[in-house]
Amino acid sequence: MIGDSTTVASPVTCVIGGAGFIGRAVVAELLARGRQVIVVGRGDAGTALPAGVRYLENAPEAGTTVVREALEAATEVIDLAYATSPGTSFQDPVNDILVNVPETVRLFELAASMTHLRKFVWISSGGTVYGRTPAVPITENHPTLPLSPYGITKLALEKYAHMYFETRQLPIVCVRPANAYGEGQRPYGGQGFVATAIASILDGKPLTLFGEQGTVRDYLHVADMATGIVAALDGGLPGEVYNLGSGQGLTNRQILDLLAPLAAATGRSVHLLRQPARPFDVPANILDCSKLSATTGWQPQLSITAGLARTWDWFAASRAAHASFQDQKAG
Repeated sequence: MIGDSTTVASPVTCVIGGAGFIGRAVVAELLARGRQVIVVGRGDAGTALPAGVRYLENAPEAGTTVVREALEAATEVIDLAYATSPGTSFQDPVNDILVNVPETVRLFELAASMTHLRKFVWISSGGTVYGRTPAVPITENHPTLPLSPYGITKLALEKYAHMYFETRQLPIVCVRPANAYGEGQRPYGGQGFVATAIASILDGKPLTLFGEQGTVRDYLHVADMATGIVAALDGGLPGEVYNLGSGQGLTNRQILDLLAPLAAATGRSVHLLRQPARPFDVPANILDCSKLSATTGWQPQLSITAGLARTWDWFAASRAAHASFQDQKAG
C-alpha cells in the first residue's frame, strides 16, 4: 500500500565458521543480498570481516552459550565449521571423531529446539563422502563409502542431520561441495591443491605430484561456491542433500598446465617432484550438480581459466606486498 511505513526486516544469517576461506566468501555474498550477518568463530578471526558483520568469539570454555546467543538472534544458519581436514584426519582418526561429531550433534540439538529458524544449511563434503567410484559424474544417490576419517565423520553427521529433520523437524539442508579454490586460500596446509601449486611456483618451491597425472578433481571457484551455498539456503528443500561443484574434472597435471603460462609470463616455472600414487587418494571425483541447479537455478559463473587467473593475480599481489613490507622493515 502506498504510504505504508511498515518495513520487513531482512533475514539474519548466522554463519558458523564465517571467518574461514569459504566462510568469508559466503558472508560477502549474504551481505550483497541484503542479509544481516552474525559470524561465530574462534579467536580474533573476526578482525578480517567486513564492517557491519557482528562477530561472536566461541571460546572452548564458553560451551554452547555463544552459539545459543547467535542462533536466538538469527533466522537462518549456515555451518561451515570443522576442526580437521581430509589430510589431518589420517593423523589421528579418533581425534577426528572427538573434535567434530559431539560438537556438531550438540549444534543440531540446539537448533532443533529453536522453532523460529527458517533454514539450516550444513556443509558436508562432496570430495570425500563417496569414496572410490567409477561413476562420473557422481549424483547424490550414489553409494557412499569414504576412504578418509574426515569423509566418514562428515557422512555420519549427514545421517544425524537427517535424523533431526525426520524426528524434530529441523529444516536442515546438507550441501556436498567439491574442491574450492580462489583468492585468500591458505597454501601448504594439506588441502587446496590450487593454492599450494600457485604458492609453490611463486615461492620457487618444488611441488609434489602423486602418480603420473595426479588425481582428477572437481574444482569450483570460491565465489561460485558461495552463491551455491546461498542458493541452497534460499531454495534448497529441507531434508535433502545437494552436490555443489563445476561438473568438470581436471587432473593435477592439467591444473599445472593451465598455470604454466601465468608462471612463464613472470619468468617462473613449475618444479615437480614425482611420487607414486597414494592408496588413500580417490582417483577421480566429479560431481553432478543438476539437482541443485534444477531446484534453485544455480549455475557456476567462472570458468576454470578465469578463476585460476584471478587466484594467481591475488597470490602474486599478496606476495609482492609482503616483499615490499619486508623491504621497508629492513630499511
